[in-house]
Amino acid sequence: MSKAQKIALLGAGHMGGALLAGWLRRKSTGIKPENVIVLDPSPSDEVQALIEEHGLEHAPAMTLAMSTQVATILVAIKPQMLDKVAPALAPVLAPETGVISIMAGTTVKRLEAVFGDRPIVRAMPNTPAAVGAGITVCVSNIAGEKIEKNATRLLSVAGEVEWVRDERLLGAVTAVSGSGPAYVFLLAEALAGAGFGEGLPRELADKLARQTVIGAGALLAASDKDPQALRRAVTSPNGTTQAALDVLMGAGGGLPELVRMAVNAAERRSRQIGADADNG
Repeated sequence: MSKAQKIALLGAGHMGGALLAGWLRRKSTGIKPENVIVLDPSPSDEVQALIEEHGLEHAPAMTLAMSTQVATILVAIKPQMLDKVAPALAPVLAPETGVISIMAGTTVKRLEAVFGDRPIVRAMPNTPAAVGAGITVCVSNIAGEKIEKNATRLLSVAGEVEWVRDERLLGAVTAVSGSGPAYVFLLAEALAGAGFGEGLPRELADKLARQTVIGAGALLAASDKDPQALRRAVTSPNGTTQAALDVLMGAGGGLPELVRMAVNAAERRSRQIGADADNG
C-alpha cells in the first residue's frame, strides 16, 4: 500500500459525506475505497451505507497504526470540536501528512497551532457541493504545485476549485459564495411569497420561484455573457421586467446596495470569528 494514497476523512457529516460520496463516485480522482479511512464515532446513515457498500475502513478516532499510513487528512468536523479531537490526533500523524480543513472560520494560524509544522490547506466550500455544483476557494501555508494539485483533486468532486495567496480574501469568499446560497434561497422565498400575494396558488407560486432560480442559474452557467448582459437581454424598455427592476434598483441603491451591505456584514463577521478563534 502506497502511503501517498491513504486519505483520512475526519468528520463524516453533511459536507464530509458529500466529499466522500464524490471520491467514491468519480473514478478520475484515482481514489480507491481501500485507501479511504473514515474517522467519525457516529456517521450519518448515508455515510454508513457507503462504508458498508465499499468496505471502507472506519474508526471512531485516529489510531497510531492508521496514522502511519495517512498522507492526507481532510478535517470536516465542527470548529468547536477541534480542541477535543486534535490533541490526541496531531501527535500521531506522520510529519509529512498534509492537512486540508473545510472548517468555517478556522484560520491557517489556528490550524498550525494545532497540527504543527506540516502542509496545511484551508478551504472554503459552499453547500451546493452536496450536489457537485459548489465552488471551493483554498489557501495554503506552503506554496507549491504538489499540495495544490492534491487538494484540488480531493475537493473538485464538489465542484469548481480556486486558489488565493492572501488568506484575508477568504472573508470575502465566505461572504459571497459561502453564505451566497442563502441569499439565493431568500430570493426564491420572497419571489414565491410575492406570487402568492398576487393570487397564485401557494404550490404553483413555489414551483414558479424554484424553477425560475434553477433555470436562470442554468442559463448563466451555459452562457458566455455576464449577468448584466443577460439581465439587459430579458428587459424590454417600458415592459413588465423594467417596471419591476425600477423598484429593485430604485432609491437608495435598491437591491444592489442591499447586497453590497449584506456581503460587507458577512465579511466583517467572518474576520471576527477567525480572530476570536485565533485568540482562543
